[in-house]
Amino acid sequence: MDTVSIVLFLLLAVVVSGAISRMLPISLPTPLVQILLGAAIGLSTSYRVELDPELFLLLFLPPLLFLDGWRIPKDELFKDVSTVVELALGLVLLTVIGMGLFIHWMIPAMPMAVAFALAAVVSPTDPIAVAAIAARVPIPKRMMHILEGESLLNDASGLVCLRFAIAAALTGTFSAGAAALNFLWVAGVGLAIGVAVTLAVTRAKAWVTKRWGEDTGSQILVSLLIPFGSYLLAEHVHASGILAAVSAGVTMSFAEISRQAMAVTRMRRNSVWDTIQFTLNGIIFVLLGEQLPAILSGAKETAALTGHSAPWWLGVYVIAIVAGLAALRFAWVWVSLRLTILRKRDNHSEMQSPDWRLVAAMSFAGVRGAITLAGVLTLPLALDDGTAFPARDLAIFLAAGVIIVSLLLASIGLPLLLKGLVMPPEPSKQAEEDTARVATAEAAIRAIERRQHALAEERGEADIYAAAGTRIMDFYRERIESRSQGLSEARREEEQLARDFQLVGVHAEREALVELARARAIGSEVARKLTRELDLSEARYRG
Repeated sequence: MDTVSIVLFLLLAVVVSGAISRMLPISLPTPLVQILLGAAIGLSTSYRVELDPELFLLLFLPPLLFLDGWRIPKDELFKDVSTVVELALGLVLLTVIGMGLFIHWMIPAMPMAVAFALAAVVSPTDPIAVAAIAARVPIPKRMMHILEGESLLNDASGLVCLRFAIAAALTGTFSAGAAALNFLWVAGVGLAIGVAVTLAVTRAKAWVTKRWGEDTGSQILVSLLIPFGSYLLAEHVHASGILAAVSAGVTMSFAEISRQAMAVTRMRRNSVWDTIQFTLNGIIFVLLGEQLPAILSGAKETAALTGHSAPWWLGVYVIAIVAGLAALRFAWVWVSLRLTILRKRDNHSEMQSPDWRLVAAMSFAGVRGAITLAGVLTLPLALDDGTAFPARDLAIFLAAGVIIVSLLLASIGLPLLLKGLVMPPEPSKQAEEDTARVATAEAAIRAIERRQHALAEERGEADIYAAAGTRIMDFYRERIESRSQGLSEARREEEQLARDFQLVGVHAEREALVELARARAIGSEVARKLTRELDLSEARYRG
């Protein structure tokens, strides 16, 4: 019963935190509100969450990483793949090695392997926290795409490094050659399992659907099970479950192209996954806040591990780690942007120097969040011989401090840096969109004409089919005309105004429908049906 109560408290805290963050007059990111609310729960209730590291890893990371891989824009990722790889792999390795050595030098009482483990968990960034911070300030799309791609890959690379660091801490030995071979197995097999599981499941699902029809609930449940199945299978063969979940998500987006689900299934599935993403990320931050009172209560004992008696030394270490991470990221981002995005194609001209605001914004956007917390909480409770894992409480305290400080710094600095910031321009996709809309409209007209002729030959009464078909085809012909080459700016403005008027009409329909329902002039079934139609219309016109 206590477990159920704790889960309900956490879910309620996630809901309340979202409402509070919208009510506050200042732009305080939702993750910070969730941490504060979690701390209030930890101080005001007798409930305590005892976190099992392996269970925590299994419940939270596979679905989050799977969804990141599934939804990340693939074209944008491939366009800036060099920058993303430099940030996600090169910067992670530099952070693990550089910060690991720095942390061990700064805190000699922390074993080298544990220092590298801490460096590994603070290396991944969290784009969801960045999006929450930048919610009231437009963030350039290209920057967000780079941050999403970086987060997707550095989550995996950072957690794989964490795995090796924990293994070194447990065994007391580390071999570079053995680690390299183990990495090839862990990474290669993990990626392969994620791809194989997703392809096998989607093909089996398509085969069943083709013969016996599609059940929306089952389809959604299958999509929820894929990341857990990939993760568990990879871990069973001692490969990386994290990479398996990521590759499963990436594969899912490609598998869906050839094996489409019904429209209602996709809409409901998207809603379910949005809820899961919001819930899991929120619970992680609330859990961080809930754990803070216990972590702070043992601050004096934790500080004693470092050789100091004053707890304020822990704050000094957190600030030092955040400063080291910021310095490494600033230098790496400057070099990365100079060598990739801002490099001119003309070999005879000099490379552009990145704008300091752009570099600073990318650096401030390196906020640590859910993955860092999830990773540090997976540190084992004990070594193989049964003794307590060295400096575990210290590592958790420092990681939690890095998350909070990075969120605070980004919430203050990032909105200021983003105002008026312009990324190197992206090519317009308007022509690509227009081509797709024209092609699909032409295909629709041909299909309607074939259906008209078939019905006329089968049933006669060609006039009624011609009238009905013409009415629908006129809609598609208007689309073709509006997307034709050489469309004037005035016509495009007219199209936008037409969409605005359509939205006005939909809102009026919705208000009238509400009044009819309140007056009991229509039943709940009719109201629900018409509301759904209006929701679809509004989504279409806003898109």
